Amino acid sequence: MGKVYVFDHPLIQHKLTYIRKNETGTKEFRELVDEVATLMAFEITRDLPLEDVTIQTPVSESKSQVIAGKKLGIVPILRAGLGMVDGMLSLIPAAKVGHVGLYRDPETLKPVEYYVKLPSDVEEREFIVIDPMLATGGSANEAIESLKKRGVKQVRLMCLVGAPEGVEEVQKAHPDVDIYLAALDEKLNEKGYIVPGLGDAGDRLFGTK
Repeated sequence: MGKVYVFDHPLIQHKLTYIRKNETGTKEFRELVDEVATLMAFEITRDLPLEDVTIQTPVSESKSQVIAGKKLGIVPILRAGLGMVDGMLSLIPAAKVGHVGLYRDPETLKPVEYYVKLPSDVEEREFIVIDPMLATGGSANEAIESLKKRGVKQVRLMCLVGAPEGVEEVQKAHPDVDIYLAALDEKLNEKGYIVPGLGDAGDRLFGTK
C-alpha cells in the first residue's frame, strides 16, 4: 500500500491558509500555489539518492555529493495542475514536463483522457503527477493509469489538498503510488467538493467561473 505524507512545514501551512481564504484574489492565489509547490518539491525530493564526487574548491580538493543520476518528470493534470509546474521547476529545473488532459463525461461523470504528451524516455524517469486537489480520486487514478499504459514504472502523486475518500481510491487502484499532500482535509460534500478545501482550484488560478 502506498504511503501518505502530509507536509506540516510551517511555511507550507502558513501559505496554504491564504490559498484557502475566500477573499484571496487570482494573482495572489497563483503566486501562493507557485510558492507552495516549490516548498513541496523540496520535501518530495528529500529521499533522492546521492553519490560521491571529487571536486576542486578554491582551497583544496574535496569529496562532495551530487544527486545520483535520478531523472525526474513532472506531469500536471490539465488544467489546474499547470499552476504548480513553475514552482517545482524553480527547484528541479532539469526535470522534464509531460501533460495529461482529462475531462469529466457528463453522463457517466467519469474522467476521460483527451490529451497525453510525455518525454520519450519514460522508463528511465520517476514521474510526479501534480494537481492541486485530490477529491474523489477519479482524475488522479486516470492520470496515473495513462502514465502506466505508456511504460512509466515509478509514479508519485502530489496535491495541495486531499480528501480521505480520494486518498482511499488512489490507494485501492494504485497501491504502488505514494501520495504527498500539504493537507488532508475532513471529507467530500454532496457535490464532490473537498471540505473545507479551497474551492475550484482551476477557476481560482485562471480567473474563470
